Amino acid sequence: MGLHLKPIDVVDDISKEDFLEKYVKTRKPVVIKNMAKKWPAYEKWTMEYMKEAVGDVEVPLYDSSKADPAAPINAATTTMKFADYIDLIQREPTDLRIFFFDPIKHAPQLLKDYVSPKELMGGFLDKYPSMFFGGEGSQTFLHFDIDMPHLFHTHFNGRKHVLLFDYKWKERLYKLPLATYALEDYDISNPDFEKFPALDGVEGIECFLEHGDTLFMPTGWWHYMKYLDGSFSISLRAWDKSWAVKAHSLWNLTVQRNFDNLMKGQFKKKYMDWKERKAVKTANKALSKGLPK
Repeated sequence: MGLHLKPIDVVDDISKEDFLEKYVKTRKPVVIKNMAKKWPAYEKWTMEYMKEAVGDVEVPLYDSSKADPAAPINAATTTMKFADYIDLIQREPTDLRIFFFDPIKHAPQLLKDYVSPKELMGGFLDKYPSMFFGGEGSQTFLHFDIDMPHLFHTHFNGRKHVLLFDYKWKERLYKLPLATYALEDYDISNPDFEKFPALDGVEGIECFLEHGDTLFMPTGWWHYMKYLDGSFSISLRAWDKSWAVKAHSLWNLTVQRNFDNLMKGQFKKKYMDWKERKAVKTANKALSKGLPK
C-alpha cells in the first residue's frame, strides 16, 4: 500500500541534445545541479540582499488553510512589508508564503542576476519571472500550472521537498472539475489511503532541492512543495512547441477559468461541494478501472 515514489534524475550539467532527447521529448523531470552556479544570483541572493533590493513593499501572504469558496480566487490571508516577512521566515517556522507577487518588478536590478537557460531550449515567456518565498513548514498544495508551461524552478537559501506526478494521474489525484488543483482534504506527503483509496498505487517522483538546484518540470506535471527551511525560488517558464498544449493552456486561461469563477461567484459553497463530490466519484471510478493504463 502507498504511493510509488521514485527518486528524480539528477545531473551536474547536460548538453542541449541530451536535454531535449531525454527530458523535453519524453516530458520527464530532472534536477540540474550546476546551472545556477554560473549565475551572479548563486552568490548574491542572500536573504539580506533580497531585503535591501525589494525593501518595504507591502506583499500579500497566503497560508495552508483550505480555500474559502466565498472569497475571491487567490485572496490573500494577510499582508506584510517584504522586509518584515524575510525577517519572519529567517526567525521561525511559519506557513505563510509569497506567491503571485514578483519582487523583480520592484527591484529590476535582479534581472541581471540570473540567465534564462536558452542554451537548452527556447520559448521563454517572462520579462519578470515568478518568485516564491516560504517559511519553514509552509506548503504549496498539489496542483499543475494553469498555463501548462515547462518550468525551470531554481531554489535558494535552504531546502525544499517536492513531489511530482505525471498529468495522466489527474483522476486518481482527485482533481477538481474545472480546476488545476486537487481536493485539499488530504496530505499528499502523508495520505490516508482508507479515506482516499484512489491514491494507493499512484506513481510519482520525489526530490529534495538545495541551494542552487534547478528542477526542470515539464508541461502538465502535478507538483506539491514543502519548504524545509525559510527559503525562496525563481521559476522561469517556457512554451512547449506542441499546439495541443498551447490550445490546452488557452482553454484553461479563458473558458475554464472564467466559467469556474462565474459559478463560484454565483453558487459559492454549493458549487464547491459539488466539485468535491465529483472529484471523489471520478477518482473512485478511475481506481475501479485501473486507470491510467
